[in-house]
Amino acid sequence: MKKGYIALISILIITAVTSLVAISAILMSINESNMGLTKNLSAEAYYLAEACAQEGLQQIADSIPFTGSGGLSLGNGTCSYVVASQGGQDRTVEASGTVNNIIRKTKITVDAITPNVNVTLWDEVADF
Repeated sequence: MKKGYIALISILIITAVTSLVAISAILMSINESNMGLTKNLSAEAYYLAEACAQEGLQQIADSIPFTGSGGLSLGNGTCSYVVASQGGQDRTVEASGTVNNIIRKTKITVDAITPNVNVTLWDEVADF
């Protein structure tokens, strides 16, 4: 009779440990999947910010006195940019891309527009 209880308890313990390992593996897999999705969305927001930064530079190249703002809606997200004059030919372009509440920002400074747009800084920033 005791051998039967020992075998039953052993099987229950082994089953509980196996179930715990399986559940942990499933939860880790879900977490990895979520991190991968967040990484992809963050990359998409980054490229949207870069697209709007390029759009801001194109506006400067098309119209030397240009200052102002604009935006684009591409794929799953949106981006916006602001071009500000710092005096003379100096300009600052601040662009941000947003996808599912993930925001990435790019800042560009320009010190000359003619004969060519000369970018002195192009960097991703935490905030403007």
